[in-house]
Amino acid sequence: MPQHHFSPRLHQSTAPFSHFARHGDIGYTAGIIGQRTDDGSLVSDDVAEQCEAMMSNLKTLLADLKLDPSHILRTTIYLTDYADFETINAIYAEHLHQPYPVRTTVQVAGLPLGAKVQIDTVLGL
Repeated sequence: MPQHHFSPRLHQSTAPFSHFARHGDIGYTAGIIGQRTDDGSLVSDDVAEQCEAMMSNLKTLLADLKLDPSHILRTTIYLTDYADFETINAIYAEHLHQPYPVRTTVQVAGLPLGAKVQIDTVLGL
C-alpha cells in the first residue's frame, strides 16, 4: 500500500495533494517552490532567492522523512525562463552533490503563485 506524508513544517496548503508518497522502495515528492513556510507566499520575486528557498523546503521535507539529498534518484526542474538556467543550476549544485541525480529541466508557461522555478523528485528508499 502506498504511504503519504504532508509535512507539518511546510506551508499548510488547502490544495488536495500530499508532499510525499511512497510505494515500495520508491518515493515521490510533489512540486516544491520557494514558498515561505508560514503564509505560503513566495519568498521573493528573485529567482535565486526562490531557488534557495525551494531547495531548503525540499531538505525540510526530506528531514521529516529521515532522508537526505543522497536518496534523490531523479529531479525535474521546471523554470519559466531559460535565461535563469545558470542561476538555478549553480544553486542546485550547492545543494546536491556528485554523483548528481538524473535530471530533466523544462521551461513552462507558468508555475504556482507565479513562481520562477519548481522541483519534484523521485527517491530511492
